[in-house]
Amino acid sequence: MVHFLQSSRLLENPLRSLVVLFIVWKTLLILLACCSPGPGYDTSTLLLPPWKPSHGNLEHPTGLSQAVSYVSSKLTRWDAIYFVQASKRGYVFEQEWAFGWGFTRLIKLIANGIVLLGIPRYDTLEVVVAIFIAHLSHLVSTLLLFKLTIAIFPARNVRFGLVAAVLHILSPAGLFLSAPYAESSCAMLSFAGSLLFVQSSTAGRPASVGHDALILLSGIAFGIATTFRSNGILNGLLLLEEASKIIWNLQYSFNFASIRRLVFTGMGGLFVASGFILPQYIAYTEYCLESNVSSTRPWCGNVLPSIYTFVQDYYWNVGPFRYWTTSNIPLFLIAAPMFAFLVKSSIWTFTSTQSLVFKETNSSMSPTLRNMAISQLLLALLTLTTAHVQIISRISSSFPVWVWYGVSLVEKKDGGLGSVAVRYMVMYAIIQGGLFASFLPPA
Repeated sequence: MVHFLQSSRLLENPLRSLVVLFIVWKTLLILLACCSPGPGYDTSTLLLPPWKPSHGNLEHPTGLSQAVSYVSSKLTRWDAIYFVQASKRGYVFEQEWAFGWGFTRLIKLIANGIVLLGIPRYDTLEVVVAIFIAHLSHLVSTLLLFKLTIAIFPARNVRFGLVAAVLHILSPAGLFLSAPYAESSCAMLSFAGSLLFVQSSTAGRPASVGHDALILLSGIAFGIATTFRSNGILNGLLLLEEASKIIWNLQYSFNFASIRRLVFTGMGGLFVASGFILPQYIAYTEYCLESNVSSTRPWCGNVLPSIYTFVQDYYWNVGPFRYWTTSNIPLFLIAAPMFAFLVKSSIWTFTSTQSLVFKETNSSMSPTLRNMAISQLLLALLTLTTAHVQIISRISSSFPVWVWYGVSLVEKKDGGLGSVAVRYMVMYAIIQGGLFASFLPPA
């Protein structure tokens, strides 16, 4: 695999190479899912209706409809069921608020748009729409990462960006980036926001209105990403650091351009925060303001009444060190390589022995790279101590620093550790895909 990544043929047409590899990889994963045996121990997906119009039956389903229904059922596993149901009939049960509000609203919006075009509302329409969004988002995030890598490392050749994009395709997140999950959409929006942030950089020159508009758009992208997955809020550290630098520099150079950039950066930060707050506010109005006083939920009286933190605690037992039990040791072992990769790659951006990284990085981008590494470290720390650790393989797909570290390993002449890393990613994605389609852990 390392020899393939080092092949000059990939450089003949980088974008075409990425699209072709993306199609081949996705086809392999879907075929693997279709060949996986049975529904596993959980038969929730069987509750989904077959592929037929909501107002009428198909007496003789076509081969296409049967195939779509079968593939959809294989990809609608675990949390995907919550996403699909919430997109079809809204958030009915309290625990459903743990699942990305932005993603379910996008599914519903597109599904309703399809119906307005005159296409019959099939029972599994939302499932198909969610799968389409996941695939398209993963492809777009791959292309965005290619451009982001070149922007961060302009002194490196195109191969560096190309290999980074390829590793994102082969991500250990695997089938989670194809199923009705918010991971691929969050990655797309996170990479888009990061690219906009990098393009807003002025490299020490006075910022124009255009540059400031880009940083605002960056905050909007990060905010939308946060409505898809809550860990998207960690991207806001880029804007926080930028605002802090502007405030610090104001004591030396107080001018209109700096004030304007601070305002735009602050507005961008507000959009990031609103990505987390808005769904909480909607739930608060439903459960705490419109409900009968006698049925008000206990979290309504909290200082920060967040339904998300409550359902994670109450329904999913998420909290500091709660997952650290003997029975979960296998899941910690499964997640260990990814945690090690996240920590090592973050350190890679900090240590003086890796000064080559910064020599080959746009000098104005070095703080951005380090900031991304800090966000990645925070993700690893929070997941390891508080969450269900096995999810790290999929939620890390929105963070690019570990991918860039992987590229640096692949580019080494001996290719030893790089080869091991790529093989791990491919094998993990394939094995995990088979388990996922059979409703078996890890998920």
